[in-house]
Formats: sequence, C-alpha cells, structure tokens
Amino acid sequence: MSSRAARPAARILLLDDAGRVLLFRFDPPDRPPFWCTPGGALDSGETYEDAARRELLEETGIVAEPGPQVARRQAEFITLEGVPVEADERYFKVRLSEGTDPEAIDTAGHTALERAVMKSWRWFDRAALAALDEPFYPADLADMLD
Repeated sequence: MSSRAARPAARILLLDDAGRVLLFRFDPPDRPPFWCTPGGALDSGETYEDAARRELLEETGIVAEPGPQVARRQAEFITLEGVPVEADERYFKVRLSEGTDPEAIDTAGHTALERAVMKSWRWFDRAALAALDEPFYPADLADMLD
C-alpha cells in the first residue's frame, strides 16, 4: 500500500502558431528550479477536462476547450506543499486561436503559492527545449508534441 496521496491532475500542452510549447519556470525554495506545463490537480468532483479548462484559464488567462486527451502519465513526486503524491496526469493539447498574441499570457489567476514559485514563463521550440539546462516535466515532452 502506497503512503503517497493520490493526485489526479490535468496538464496542458499549449502550442502557439509556430508550434512552440508554453512552460512555466518553478523556483521553489527547497529544490532546484524546473519547468512544467500549465495544469494542476483536480478539484473535488471535477473531470479531467473540466480541470484542464479551469487550469488553463487560471494559469494563462486563456479560455479554450482542452480537446481530446493525448497522453497519460503516472508520476511520484513531492508537491510544492511537501506532500508525497502518486499523480495520475492526463495531458490535453490546446492550440492558441489564430491571431492570439502568444506574449499575452495573463497570470492574474495564479494562487499565492503559484505567484511565489512560478516566477516566469516562456515559449519553447524543440531546439530550445533540447538546449534547456534545467529539468522540465514531462521529460518526454518533445515526443508528446508529435
């Protein structure tokens, strides 16, 4: 029996017109910085699709339908709050609407914790992702974009 808490989560593979993916840089006080796709844990009673829609809006200010689930990952990690979890992550691919400015990411919906650790965001093409010298999650992100 696992001593880790179950953590169902929806994650977004947000792509711009150039095929770049959006990642947020996390800079927590207790571990090295890392990059991650938008998304997060489901609220009580929420579906993965509903969570993807909500997380996309909260973290980027973008209103969009998440589309079909494109991947699923099981991962064990310790949350920023220090809770060991066994995550069931579902990934949804979302493309910015044509003509949407990729620099118009709105982080006003971030929680206090997100504001404290999610200091920046950036669009990555495959070359920039491959050249990144900090960890990013999921580690097989480039494959997931195909």
